[in-house]
Amino acid sequence: MTLLMILFAYLLGSVSSAVLVCKLKGLPDPRTSGSNNPGATNVLRLGGKGAAVMVLLFDVLKGTIPVWTSYHLGIDPLSLAFIGIAACLGHIYPVFFGFRGGKGVATALGALAPISDWMGLLIIATWLVTVWITQYASLGAVITSMLAPVYTYLIKPQYTLSVVLLCLLIIWRHQPNLVRLWQGKEPKISERLKPKAKQPPAP
Repeated sequence: MTLLMILFAYLLGSVSSAVLVCKLKGLPDPRTSGSNNPGATNVLRLGGKGAAVMVLLFDVLKGTIPVWTSYHLGIDPLSLAFIGIAACLGHIYPVFFGFRGGKGVATALGALAPISDWMGLLIIATWLVTVWITQYASLGAVITSMLAPVYTYLIKPQYTLSVVLLCLLIIWRHQPNLVRLWQGKEPKISERLKPKAKQPPAP
């Protein structure tokens, strides 16, 4: 049963909502436009709030559905971690979209949410506060990933190792962002949302 749920989680994670929503709304391919990241932040830039909310909700559900289902099937906490990781790997390396996916943050959030309502609220609040203060979405994801195991230990300690494994994947996925943050080259959210300046026509 665990192996079936891991496969299901990966295949569900591989459905790129960013690409599908952009096609549905006649927007540019998020893999080759904006930040080239098929996620909600890039879709916000390309198509506005409505499209971004659709992508965000679906990406969260890609993590929630397999983990929540597995939890109610009585699958053990460590196996739940691998199911959540499989959903994130599907988002990051989607088999249906040439293995070119996003960062996996929203899907990881969805995978962590079934632990408890407080867990979901704390994770969302941590990300929002960090981004509000720093204006860096990537830093919000990294700091939230660092604090999520602490929250888990305080709320449901039996899931701590599972959450650590999942959060390590998200931090690893943000290595390029961390390098750009260190170099002072990481764009802030306000900069990402600005339309690119049009190039003057060639003489």
